[in-house]
Amino acid sequence: MNQTEVTLQHIRVARERIAGKVERTPTVLSQSLSDRAGHPVHLKLEHHQTTGAFKLRGASNAIAALSPEERSRGVVAASTGNHGRALAHAAKLEGMRAVICMSRLVPENKLDAIRRLGAEIRIVGNSQDDAQQQVDRLVAEEGLVMLPPFDHPDIAAGQGTLGLEILEQIPDAASVLVPLSGGGLTAGVAAAVKGVSPATKVVGVSMSRGAAMKASLDAGRPVQIEELPTLADSLGGGIGLDNRLTFAMCRELLDDVILLSEDEIAAGIRHAYEEEREIVEGAGAVGIGALLAGKVTAKGPVVAILSGRNIDMSLHRRIVCGDAALTERPT
Repeated sequence: MNQTEVTLQHIRVARERIAGKVERTPTVLSQSLSDRAGHPVHLKLEHHQTTGAFKLRGASNAIAALSPEERSRGVVAASTGNHGRALAHAAKLEGMRAVICMSRLVPENKLDAIRRLGAEIRIVGNSQDDAQQQVDRLVAEEGLVMLPPFDHPDIAAGQGTLGLEILEQIPDAASVLVPLSGGGLTAGVAAAVKGVSPATKVVGVSMSRGAAMKASLDAGRPVQIEELPTLADSLGGGIGLDNRLTFAMCRELLDDVILLSEDEIAAGIRHAYEEEREIVEGAGAVGIGALLAGKVTAKGPVVAILSGRNIDMSLHRRIVCGDAALTERPT
């Protein structure tokens, strides 16, 4: 595959590869959000995916594309949690070794989920970049195959299968709201959506605290910014100064990027629970948060991707109960 581009054809091939390995998740109408917006708002319930997040699509596709020799060596990746869990799950199904490197900012509930799948965990430093340095060492010293969380064509193509499903379920979608971090999900979904329906807008949604892709798009090149604690912890981490794929695709395909405060992310989590009866993590709630904050401009049906549910439940209870201290974070 071309290492600098993911096309609609690549995404269709990925769909064939992962058939039977991932769930085709439902898209449902949110009456409460539709009433607020004045037009239909649909929720893509990807947090119902087997491992609780969209990451299983990319991980399953990337592992399916490995050669027998590569599978024998095992895989390694840096992760903020959900990619590591997906890679551990996919590797376990194939009887492969998996090593997941994470920073100290990753919540304990995500570490526990990965451990239960039998993967090896390495905790390194206070950022995704620190974890990536450990990945690079393991590739050099132990010969493991690196499958990064976003900047890889097979990963992005697997995530793009979400875009195909969305347009099959909501063919007249005017806008798709996609959680934006390193860009694997956003680039893949955008490639699928624009490939099938060029007029449909694709909007990335991230947090104001440490949104690396937004800072990079503003700078016109990949840049490194400080990684900060946030309720949308799965959207943390850099995009890599040597980013080969997702930066260029996001720059070309995204129609807009929206940033949310911690209060707006918390509001999205609360709304999902109270009105939609869905438990989602901060990253999965950013689309709802953007709609509630009035930051989405659309004249037709909107689809918001609820990308993951892997939130610490004690934190979730505090958010639902309106704990103000959650959003009073130092700058």
